[in-house]
Amino acid sequence: MDKFVQFSHTYGTNKDGRFMTEIEILDQNHLSSQNHLKKGQLPGRVLMAFAALFALLALLGWGLMNARAGPVDNGPAPHFDLVSFDGREVALSSLRGQVVVINFWASWCNPCREEADYLEQTWRKYQDDGVVFIGIDYADTEKEALAYIDEFDITYFNGPDLGTRISQAYNIQGVPETFFVDKRGNLRGVKIGPLKAPELDNKIEELLAEPYPAQ
Repeated sequence: MDKFVQFSHTYGTNKDGRFMTEIEILDQNHLSSQNHLKKGQLPGRVLMAFAALFALLALLGWGLMNARAGPVDNGPAPHFDLVSFDGREVALSSLRGQVVVINFWASWCNPCREEADYLEQTWRKYQDDGVVFIGIDYADTEKEALAYIDEFDITYFNGPDLGTRISQAYNIQGVPETFFVDKRGNLRGVKIGPLKAPELDNKIEELLAEPYPAQ
C-alpha cells in the first residue's frame, strides 16, 4: 500500500484507479489548463458584451433625447409650405409681421378634442388682429380629418402633414402640440398637451404687443 501511494504520487491514477504514465498525466494537465483558460475567458467576453450593450443603449438614449428636444425657443421657426384640405397654400415665410399659432393635431387624438373648441373660439377672436392659425393634421386619414374639422366647425387653415415632414422638422413629441411664432418668424413658445383658457389668449396678447420690425 505504501508503494502504491508513493508511486501514485509520482505518476498518478485515473478515475478508475488505473496507473497513469507521465505522458498521460502531462496530457491531462494540458487539457485541465485549457479548461481553466476557457473558464477565465468567459467572464471577459460577457463583460465585453455588456459594455457593447451599454454603449448601444447610451447611444439610443442620446438619440431619443435629441430627437425629442424640439426646436429651440427664440430661434427661427423651421420653414414649411402647406396645402390645406380645400386646396389653399401657405408658406410660413410669407407671414412675417403676424403672430402665428401652429397646432399639430389628429382626429384619433382625444386630448386634441379637449382643446378644439377653445382653439376655434380664440381664432375667431383674433383673426382680424394680425394673428394666423395653422392646423397641421398628423398621421391621419383625410376622411377622418375632415370629419373632425366638420364636427368642431373649424374655420382656420388646416392641412395634412404629408410624409410627416413638418412634424419631423419641429420634432414634435406627440399631439396635440402648439408652437407660437412671433412677428419676426422666431419660435417663442411650445405647448405640449391640450391648451386651456386663458393660456392661448395670454400668449397671443404678449406677442401682439411686441413692435415689428424689432427696434
